[in-house]
Amino acid sequence: MLTVELASAADAATILGLRHAAEDWLFARGIDQWTPREVPLTTVAAQIEAGEFHVARREPGAPIVGALRLIWADPAIWPEEDGHAGYVHGVVINRSESGMGLGASLLEWALRRSRQEGRSLLRLDCAETNTELRNYYLRQGFRYVGRREFADGSSWFSVALFERPTDR
Repeated sequence: MLTVELASAADAATILGLRHAAEDWLFARGIDQWTPREVPLTTVAAQIEAGEFHVARREPGAPIVGALRLIWADPAIWPEEDGHAGYVHGVVINRSESGMGLGASLLEWALRRSRQEGRSLLRLDCAETNTELRNYYLRQGFRYVGRREFADGSSWFSVALFERPTDR
């Protein structure tokens, strides 16, 4: 069983710890997705305060095994927003849960939640160079719909954009 609930302020350090573990795992494998320690605790706390973060537990009251942000607009990455999508960011799982379908369960939860909110699409993105994650999203029923480029000081990076209808 998996329960997903709105994160509380007390969950911020745990969520950030899961993110740090994911950053370290990605970095150790040379996978370009997140820069280690780029997100401070204050950012996670603000996102929790805004009602964006949700946490997953194997049963009510059990330790947090995963988390994600679900937001209703994402103008930085999807500027043509029309009110028809939910947007997932920052999916993290406890590394001990890897390979157990937790990521897929969190995405399915976000899909159902978006549908409940009257959204017809669930959208997400990842580093364009992260082929493993891109393939994972395709296996989860998402469709590649393009890319978006960003300038960060003197460097450029791009993200791959994916979406999935909430009615399937």
